[in-house]
Parts: sequence; C-alpha cells; structure tokens
Amino acid sequence: MMTPEQIVASHKANVETLFGLTAKAFEGVEKMVELNLSVAKAALDESANNTQAALSVKDAQELLAMQANLFQPLAEKTAAYSRHLYDIASGTGSEFTKAFEAQSSAAQKQFATLVDSAAQNAPAGSEHAVAMMKGAVTAANTAFESVQKAVKQATDLAETNLAAVAQTAAPKAAKKK
Repeated sequence: MMTPEQIVASHKANVETLFGLTAKAFEGVEKMVELNLSVAKAALDESANNTQAALSVKDAQELLAMQANLFQPLAEKTAAYSRHLYDIASGTGSEFTKAFEAQSSAAQKQFATLVDSAAQNAPAGSEHAVAMMKGAVTAANTAFESVQKAVKQATDLAETNLAAVAQTAAPKAAKKK
C-alpha cells in the first residue's frame, strides 16, 4: 500500500510533468509561428523584388528567363521550410517521448516493488504463484521494452528516409522547371 505522502508525491510529479510537457508544446508552437512569420516576411519581400524586376523587363524572352530563374530557389526554399518544420515537430515529439519513457519506467519500478512486497507477505505455499506473477511481470516489461525499441528504430528509419528525400527533392524539382 502506498502511504499518503507517496500518493501526494506521485500526484505532484505527474502535475509537474504535465506542466513541463505543456510548456514544451507551447515552445513548439512558438517556433512554428516564428518560422511561418519569417517565411511570410521573406515571401513578401521576395514578391516585391520580383514584381519590380518584372516591371523592368523589356521583352518576353527576358520575362521567361526571369520566371525560369524563380523556380529553383522556390524548390530549395520549400525543402528548407519542410526540413525546419520537421525539426521542430521532431524536437517537440522527442520531449514527449522522453517524458513518457521516464513515467513508464517509474511505473514499472513501482509495480515491481508492489509485486515484491506482495511476494514477501504471501502465505506459505504460494511460492509457485508468486514466481508465476514475477515471471509475467518480467515478460510484460521485456515485451514493452521490445516495442519501445521497435518504435525507436522505425522512427530513426523514417527520419533517415525523410532526410534523404529532402536532399534529393530540391535538385530534382529545380531540374524539372
């Protein structure tokens, strides 16, 4: 049984974790807003410059050449924006993952302590049942750790693939234009 002090401490830790994660979520939103404002300002400035350049064009061939030159930076900027957005989301997500892993680890330890305490207070002759219970807990923890490792590997693979696609997408998009 948990003491009232342990219950209060557990609730306090949970509230602190919740507030910490909420702060991280807001940090991620702030970063995305800053990124979007920066991109919007740059696009507005670039649009003004391009409009001025278009107004100074003397013939259609010069206009076509100017348009062709606009597409390559656009593809590169789009890829950079996507990478930056992914970095923000990935960083925020990793904070949530760390908090989840810490909370699950603490819960596993607490449950193991509870099982050990129950085993010590078990009546004589129940050793086989206690051993089965401990084995089930160990198997569940092992399965949970395996799932965590598989998710981490899948995430790492997805990040690697996204980075590879981002590196090749901008040059390919620029060549098509």
